[in-house]
Amino acid sequence: MDARFTAEQEEIRRTLRELLLKRCGPEDLRAAVLTPAGYDPALWEALARQLGLPGLALPEAYGGVGCSVTELALACEESGRSLAPSPLLATAVLGAPLVLALGAEAQRAELLPRLASGELTAALAVPGAVLATALGLVGDNGGDWAGGGRAGGVQARQVDGAWRLYGQAAQVLDGHSAGLLVVAAHTGGFARSRTLLYLVRDGDGDGSAGLVRVRQTSLDETRPQARIELRDVEAELLGDEDADVTGALAGVGDMAAAVLAAEAVGAADRALERTVEYVRQREQFGRAIGSFQAVKHRLADVYVEVQAARSAAYYAAWAAGTDAATGTGGERVGGLALAQALEALRRAAGEGIQLHGGIGFTWEHDAHLYFKRAAGDESLFGPVHRLRGYAAEVAHLFDRKGDGSRAEVTV
Repeated sequence: MDARFTAEQEEIRRTLRELLLKRCGPEDLRAAVLTPAGYDPALWEALARQLGLPGLALPEAYGGVGCSVTELALACEESGRSLAPSPLLATAVLGAPLVLALGAEAQRAELLPRLASGELTAALAVPGAVLATALGLVGDNGGDWAGGGRAGGVQARQVDGAWRLYGQAAQVLDGHSAGLLVVAAHTGGFARSRTLLYLVRDGDGDGSAGLVRVRQTSLDETRPQARIELRDVEAELLGDEDADVTGALAGVGDMAAAVLAAEAVGAADRALERTVEYVRQREQFGRAIGSFQAVKHRLADVYVEVQAARSAAYYAAWAAGTDAATGTGGERVGGLALAQALEALRRAAGEGIQLHGGIGFTWEHDAHLYFKRAAGDESLFGPVHRLRGYAAEVAHLFDRKGDGSRAEVTV
C-alpha cells in the first residue's frame, strides 16, 4: 500500500492553508465568533463555492466532488490549525452523510446538491447531551437515548398523515443557524419502540411553527451550539420507517471521529508550532528558553504525541473511506484515533500555555482557544477514557474464557 498523499490531496491542503492564512487570522477569528451566526459568512462562501468543501466527500451525482473521507479529513486538519469557525463539521460530516445514507432518492436529489454547494447548512439534533452515544462512540447506540418514551427526549407522532415532533435537544452544533435540522426522535410507543430521523426545514430563517432555537454560551466559542425546542413541529421522515438508523449513525460516527481526529491534530500541530516559535525568541538568564534541556524534552514529548496522533487519524480516515467505498462494516477505529488526537491537543495546548508563561494565561493571547477546543470536543464527543473503554469493549479486549485466561484478540 502506498501511504503517500496524491498530488490532488496535497493541493487541497495547500490551497486551503493559503486561504485560511489570508481570511482567518486571530482578529478575523475573534470577530467571527461574535457574529449572530458564529462564523464569517463570506469565508464560508469561499470555502463552499471556491473550494467545494461541503461536497468534498459527496458523490458527483448529487453535486459533490466525489472524493473520499481522507480528503475531507485533510481539509479539516487545515481548518483545525486556524480553529476556523464554520458549519463544515455540522453540515459535511454529520448532516449530509445521514441524508446520503438514509434519505429517499427524492430527498437526496433535493437536499444533497444544496448541501454540497454550501447554499444549505445542516445540523444534527440529538436529545440531551448524548451526541457521542448516539454516534456509537462511547457506547451502544441501540438504547433509549432518544427518549425511550420518557420525558426529556424528542417524541414523534403522526397526526392526519403528517409527522409532528415535541421535545428538546440541548447541544446542537450550529443548530441556531442551520437551514436543515436532522432530528433524532423516539416513536412507536411501547408496541414498536424505535428511533427515527426527521427533517425540519427552516431555510428562510424565519422559524417553523413551534420551533425555538437559542444559541448557547459554550466553552469553545469556535464551536457554536444551540438549544432546540420542538413544540409540535411539523417534520418529514428521513427515508422510511424500516431504516437502520442506529447503524447509519454508528457509521457516520466512526467517519466523524476520524475527521475530528484529523482536525484536532491540525490544532495540536499549530499550537506546538506557536510554542516553538515563542521559546526561540523568549530569553531568560541571557539565553532563549528553548535552549534549556527541560524545555526541549517537554516539547519533544509533545511532538512525538502529535505525530502518533496524526498517523492514527490518517489511518482512521483511510479505513472509514474504504468501508464507505466497499459498503462493508469493516474496521472502525475512529473512536481510538479521536481519543489519541484529543489527548495530543490537550497536551500541546497545555504545554503551550505553560511555556508562554504569564502571557499564556491572558484572554488576549490565543493559547487558551486551543485548550478550549480540546476540552469542548472532549465534552461533546468523549471523554477520552470512554472512547477508549468502548473501543476495548467492542474488541472484547478484556473478555475472559471459562478457564480465566484472556480471549485472543486480532488487531
